Amino acid sequence: MSSDLVNIEVDGQPLQARKGQMLIQATDAAGIYVPRFCYHEKLSVAANCRMCLVEVEKAPKPMPACATPVMEGMKAFTRSPRALAAQKATMEFLLINHPLDCPICDQGGECELQDLAQGFGGSVSRFSERKRVVRDKDIGPLVSTDMTRCIHCTRCVRFTQEVAGMQSLGTLGRGENMEIGTWIEHAVTHELSGNIIDLCPVGALNSRPFRHRARSWEMNQHPLVSPHDCVGSNLFGHVLRGELMRVVPRPNEEINETWISDRDRFSYVAVRSADRLQKPMLKSGGQWQEVSWERALEAAAEGLGKAARDGQGVGLLGSPTATTEELYLLARIAEAKGWPVDSRLRQVDFRDPLAGPQHPLLGLSIADYAGVSAALVIGSRVRQEAPILAHRLRQAAVRGGGRISFLDTEQQALHFPVDQQWVQAPSDWLATLLAILKSAAELRGTALPTRLAAAAGLEASPEHRQVAEALIGEGNRVVLLGLVAARHAAFADLLAAAQALCDLTGAQLGLLSEGPNSVGASMAGAVAHRALGGAARGEPRLTVQGMLEARLGAYLLHGGIEPEFDLALASATSQLAQSPFVVALTPFVTDSMQQWADLLLPIGTFAETSGTYVNGEGRWQSFAGCTRPLADARPAWKVLRVLGNLLGIAGFDYESSEQVRDELRSQLVELPGGLSDRPVTPMPVPAIEPVGMYQVDALIRRAEPLQQMVRAEPLLKAVGE
Repeated sequence: MSSDLVNIEVDGQPLQARKGQMLIQATDAAGIYVPRFCYHEKLSVAANCRMCLVEVEKAPKPMPACATPVMEGMKAFTRSPRALAAQKATMEFLLINHPLDCPICDQGGECELQDLAQGFGGSVSRFSERKRVVRDKDIGPLVSTDMTRCIHCTRCVRFTQEVAGMQSLGTLGRGENMEIGTWIEHAVTHELSGNIIDLCPVGALNSRPFRHRARSWEMNQHPLVSPHDCVGSNLFGHVLRGELMRVVPRPNEEINETWISDRDRFSYVAVRSADRLQKPMLKSGGQWQEVSWERALEAAAEGLGKAARDGQGVGLLGSPTATTEELYLLARIAEAKGWPVDSRLRQVDFRDPLAGPQHPLLGLSIADYAGVSAALVIGSRVRQEAPILAHRLRQAAVRGGGRISFLDTEQQALHFPVDQQWVQAPSDWLATLLAILKSAAELRGTALPTRLAAAAGLEASPEHRQVAEALIGEGNRVVLLGLVAARHAAFADLLAAAQALCDLTGAQLGLLSEGPNSVGASMAGAVAHRALGGAARGEPRLTVQGMLEARLGAYLLHGGIEPEFDLALASATSQLAQSPFVVALTPFVTDSMQQWADLLLPIGTFAETSGTYVNGEGRWQSFAGCTRPLADARPAWKVLRVLGNLLGIAGFDYESSEQVRDELRSQLVELPGGLSDRPVTPMPVPAIEPVGMYQVDALIRRAEPLQQMVRAEPLLKAVGE
């Protein structure tokens, strides 16, 4: 027997458990159920609900299984008369003040108290006094409260303290006067705050947008993947009579554990936004009119073909929120016609396109980020850009003592210990990175590459040396370039310096990428420097910025692109408006879109189509959608398939999105990362305007509960939240 294991017996069944493990963990592993309310495998032990009381041989009284460590030879009984009496007594106490709200409670049908009351509750209450009433708390537009139902399990309190890192909730008072609250009334604003809805075992904390809309047993459950960032959190969509009613986490320990961000949870509200495009629309004589799909697709093929025949050129812009299948079909059209295609909508520096990794990957698995010993994060508001990845970095810093450093334009409230945090103008970032590189070269006793000779003249401070030492250390180490860095006017130089730093220290190079599918776009060939399957293109085609500046004769914008929000070029909207023909495949229609577009084709959102996202670790995640597209909207891959046929491209007779996906996977090419030989020198660059957490894509911008959070931000900053 291993010295790390002990022998125990539960209900007469011999088991082995790890030393120091709690009894409830051993019973869960063996499939022996012990009732509980306050215990949660991702949170610390509170042992304050007492529902998990069990009989332990030689113990004078029943013991809480969640707070009783296993010991050699321990014998426990979960269903003995003594254990059941203790559990039933606990349930009786819990029900003394609990309101009889089950018929109107949103938690009905999935309430842990309701379930356990069936097995451990009595048919008659011995308590005849008046029940207590607790005033509901206003904690923001995402979570509704019915605090009279609260049973003081403190799961929500422990989540905000231990997982979110900012204790927004706490306990006030004692005994039956104890309440969960926020001390001074304010909204709970953390980007993972919606997870307290799932943690609450009763109906005290509920989803405000979902409130009173459906019952759990009425809905069908469908697996989905987050459409908002490169983590690819796993979701379940709950559907009632063809309408997506809510989104909840789908557990996946390798990606999002049991948590999801608020934007993943609440963006579904926008699926039925008032400005959904429901029918194809064609501009004729300056007037918009609804047309049939047949007429609309013929007009698209005719307009794009005419621009190509006239030599005016055609540009294809894809969104990183589009599925891999859609981007592959877009790239196939571009390849067949010789048209440029790109999906790097917010990037401005396209020098050295083949330098760096083949695809914009994170460098480590998402789970490995929770155990990094050192990380240097450059140009990233990581809590806004990838909330689950920020949670993983927090785990590394808090649990494992990971040394995490940041370089950005503003001080960030990170809620975990930070090794170094530089707040600098974008023009100074490269010099700081080169100074760290110089320190690493001195520690390694090696010379700097010739292309990075500018680092030799920089003065390295003790802080630079400290970060270099951490990156040279043991364990998983990473240099991560974020989305603010990707929008830097000298991004190619930052990438070259970061790559050299990784080569010197042995750290991994990671790139945070836009949307859920920038990696998929690169693999599909929907970027200017990649061919189908991710092969390097000998001569890169026009980038997004190059297409717009070239004033082409026609453009096709795919994936709900809104130029005023999604494109880096400030003049993008006016330049599109001057083009003779612009097609937009979009779920939504806006007044601005009607000014610059000539043809609008309604497509489904992430919940209304099948497809695949490739996340930042290169994981392919396919989903089937959960509802039919609204009105006359169609899955975008089907629209592109028909368009390819009308353009006369061979091999566009796909019958399913899986067929498109499999064709792409058969063409994938793996290439080593490239190196730039261009000298890297610090230079002045303009300021960078970050994109807000709730402004990143068209769906989020229409999710009213999330936009209420945005409108509350100035007030929250004023009171120091």
